[in-house]
Amino acid sequence: MNLRELEYLVAISEERHFHKAAQRCFVSQPTLSGQLKKLENELGILLVERNNRQVIMTDVGEAVADQARNILAQAKGIKEIAQSFYDPMAGELHVGLIPTVAPYLLPIVMPALRRHYPKLRLWLHEYQTMALLEKLRRAELDVLILALPVQTGTNEFAELHLFNEPFQLAVARNEALADKSVISLNDLDNREILLLEEGHCLRDHALEVCLTAGALENAAFHASSLETLRHMVAEGMGITLMPELAVPRKQTKNDTIRYLSFKEPKPIRRLGMLYRKGSYRKEAFTKIQTLIQDSVSGLDIR
Repeated sequence: MNLRELEYLVAISEERHFHKAAQRCFVSQPTLSGQLKKLENELGILLVERNNRQVIMTDVGEAVADQARNILAQAKGIKEIAQSFYDPMAGELHVGLIPTVAPYLLPIVMPALRRHYPKLRLWLHEYQTMALLEKLRRAELDVLILALPVQTGTNEFAELHLFNEPFQLAVARNEALADKSVISLNDLDNREILLLEEGHCLRDHALEVCLTAGALENAAFHASSLETLRHMVAEGMGITLMPELAVPRKQTKNDTIRYLSFKEPKPIRRLGMLYRKGSYRKEAFTKIQTLIQDSVSGLDIR
């Protein structure tokens, strides 16, 4: 029995498909199937039922896969101990980000990360919040950058605060509100707001703002990304809340969209980092925290 065999079993358990599991593990399907068979022969039990239509985990297969996840997480912890002892800012680090942060924060911080920590090899993964939490729990990711707080139901994660990011209101250039230099939440009273689809934590934060301001959700449309929302606003289909990082740094009178700042107290979301408690990469996480905060210090976030 070896760690690779356990990794293959976990991939099959989660993908329920041999080809997808093989792709995930970067091996050929015959290699994955052969190693699974070797593990089954060693244990003397059937872990996976196979037929032409689907892959079914046996009860004992699921139990072994659960234990394999724990073993793989502990093995990763051993590597982290060795890496931290050698150089905490070297080696590989798997970072998960939510889709409403990744495209806007990464261009700001990645040049500084490469400059200050050239030995650090970052693997960037973009998923919605619930998927990120599960991957962090399984030790597939080392640290997350996302909106806080998150409800995990357990005390397994630790967090580091990054900054509070204000919202701005995105409106079409010919919208009545576009003539205002700043707005208040009262300006949203009884107005319909375009929002993201279910699963995006930004949707929940925007709904909180709507509830506070007396605004309404546009139930006829839900976007899959901030860029889709931006296009809808540009076409005059409605107004939306846009996080500060997603607002263009330069704006002109000819732009199809106006971005309006709110009066104090501004509606915000809190961004931070999440990692497994007891992680030996904590020193790396705190240094990345400081670098991110320094990188965004010139923006209207705090």
